[in-house]
Amino acid sequence: MSLSEREIREENHQELFTKTRQSFLFPVNTQGQPRTYLCGNSLGLQPRLAQDLIQQELQRWATLGIDGYFEGETAWVHYADQCKPELARLTGSGEDEVVLMNSLTTNLHLLMASFFQPRGNKRKILIEQQAFPTDHYAMASQLQWHGLSPAEDLIVVQPDQPGGVFSLVHFQQVIEQHADELALILLPAVQYVSGQWLPMEEITRVARHHGITIGWDCAHAAGNVPLKLHDWQVDFAVGCTYKYLNGGPGAPGWAFVHRKHHGRNLPRLTGWWGNRPQSRFEMAPEFEPADGVNAWQLSNVPVLATAAVLAGLSVFSEVPISVLREQSLRLHTILRGILAQYDQLVMLTPASDQAHGCQLAFGHGGGRDATRELFEHLLADDIIGDWREPGIIRLSPVPLYNNQEDLQKVAGSLGRFFQG
Repeated sequence: MSLSEREIREENHQELFTKTRQSFLFPVNTQGQPRTYLCGNSLGLQPRLAQDLIQQELQRWATLGIDGYFEGETAWVHYADQCKPELARLTGSGEDEVVLMNSLTTNLHLLMASFFQPRGNKRKILIEQQAFPTDHYAMASQLQWHGLSPAEDLIVVQPDQPGGVFSLVHFQQVIEQHADELALILLPAVQYVSGQWLPMEEITRVARHHGITIGWDCAHAAGNVPLKLHDWQVDFAVGCTYKYLNGGPGAPGWAFVHRKHHGRNLPRLTGWWGNRPQSRFEMAPEFEPADGVNAWQLSNVPVLATAAVLAGLSVFSEVPISVLREQSLRLHTILRGILAQYDQLVMLTPASDQAHGCQLAFGHGGGRDATRELFEHLLADDIIGDWREPGIIRLSPVPLYNNQEDLQKVAGSLGRFFQG
């Protein structure tokens, strides 16, 4: 009996993801056995290639010294450019629109220096209530920088659905209500607590209709959900590389600026690495902006840290985005089915495939203490998840390195907890 096209495709995909799983190193328990790692939403695993690439640049530093900036295929003066092709693919942007630099929060401030320009009544910023603290802090400080009041000029959208979830209609209504006041909308592409993937294309379209600048924090989105930042006409975006991109703790961030803004005379906080490469080392006092998003750079990248980012991105290069997404949805659905067997558990992540990435957030209906007890039980069973107050467990089956066997271990642990 011949296999169907779907069965053949799934078999080929499983071979592919078996290979990518082998590209990572897993934490081990006291017996030296790999633990079940479902915490890529917070910190991705270490790619095996990372140590080799870092060691390579350490060796070049040792043998070349300053000449390492200009000699060899990985000359440091162009080192970050190696990240552009894969970052562009994963963010749905052009290579002239995305750049590895700084950290997410630094990039957020740099881009707001260009894109948050309050004028008259249009001086307010819209953010959502559960946004990651760095977004709240950055928005508030930017308002204060311009002599405005966070209490009056920061519009905080509250969830309108159970579990801290937002509907598109709700965002549309709030944006339309405040359209004459808003200078900027800044939202998370994937909400870090609930795991909701906001309807980015539709919200961006509403913002454009009202002439409002919109930026997206893609920390939990890049490498997790398909992005089309260029096609969606997003004004700017920022992200990190240490979560789903597996770049390592504290790895550099990235920034996106849509091509439509490259030729504009925008205000900008400048640094010498944003100068045109052709004249950068002339050390002239006048700034000549580089082409595209590169003009927003401040300093050269930390090469050793960027080597680890390259290692993480290299694993993605083996997988079509559509295949990655298909596997992500498959694993998420399996995990959701396991959790749904227990009435005591309350799901926070939306069920619709269009409304989530790989993360699944949930709690115990008995409250915080009961949820914490369950979390500690999972840890004792060598299942590494993520805890968020006031009582939320986040588990993220990352398609590059998690598989169905990992989720069966979760099923076994939950069975022992609820039957014990």
